[in-house]
Amino acid sequence: MEQNEEKQQDKLQDLGADISKSSKGNIYTLTIIGQIEGHQVAPENVKTTKYEHVLPLLAGIEESDEIDGLLLLLNTVGGDIEAGLAIAEMISGMKKPTVSLVLGGGHSIGIPLAVCTKKSFITPTASMTVHPVRMTGLVIGAPQTFRYFQRIQEQIADFVTANSAITREQFESYMMATGEMATDVGTILYGKEAVSSGLIDRLGSLSDALSALHKMIEKNKKRTEKA
Repeated sequence: MEQNEEKQQDKLQDLGADISKSSKGNIYTLTIIGQIEGHQVAPENVKTTKYEHVLPLLAGIEESDEIDGLLLLLNTVGGDIEAGLAIAEMISGMKKPTVSLVLGGGHSIGIPLAVCTKKSFITPTASMTVHPVRMTGLVIGAPQTFRYFQRIQEQIADFVTANSAITREQFESYMMATGEMATDVGTILYGKEAVSSGLIDRLGSLSDALSALHKMIEKNKKRTEKA
C-alpha cells in the first residue's frame, strides 16, 4: 500500500501536479509549463508538458470522487497546436469546477488553455502573445498550405471566442497586428490588457483563483445535495 502511494506521489512530482485537501474541498493543481509537446519529441534541454500524460490525467480527475475541482497554472511559450487544443477541449468539456491562472506567460496555443476553464485569472505582470499560426521545417509552397493555416487559425479563433468574452474581430486584429512586435506579426497583452479585452475574466493572484474555485466547488456540492 505504501509503495503504491509513493509511486503515485512520484508521478505527481514528475507532472508538476499536486492534490490539496481541506474542508473546502479537494483541489487538483496541474501545471502547463514550457513547451507543449505533441507528436514530435522536443529536445532534452527544453521543459515540456506532454499531452499524452495530461489527457488521461484529466479523464481521471473528471471521474474521481476524491477530487472536487481543478486549478490550472500556466506559464507556457506555446507549442504543438493539436496537442494544446486537445488539452483545452478536454478541460472545456469537464463538468467539475475549473479555474486557470496565467503566471509569467500564456503564449500562442497557451491562450486556448487559459480560457478553457470556467473562470480565468491572470497576474498583472503576466503576458499573452496572440499571433498567426506558423510552422517550422518543410512547408510546401502551395495555395492549399495557406488555406490549411487559415483553417487552423479559424479553429483557434472559434474556440477562444466561444470560451471568453473577446470578440472574434478583436482577437483576429490582435493576431494580425503588424506594429506591436519587431520581427513578428501579432500582439503581446499584459495582465490588465488581457482582462479589458475580454480574453481573460479577472486580474488576480493565486489566492483569488483559489477563492473562486472554492466558491464554485461549494455551489456544485449544494447542487448535488439538492439533486
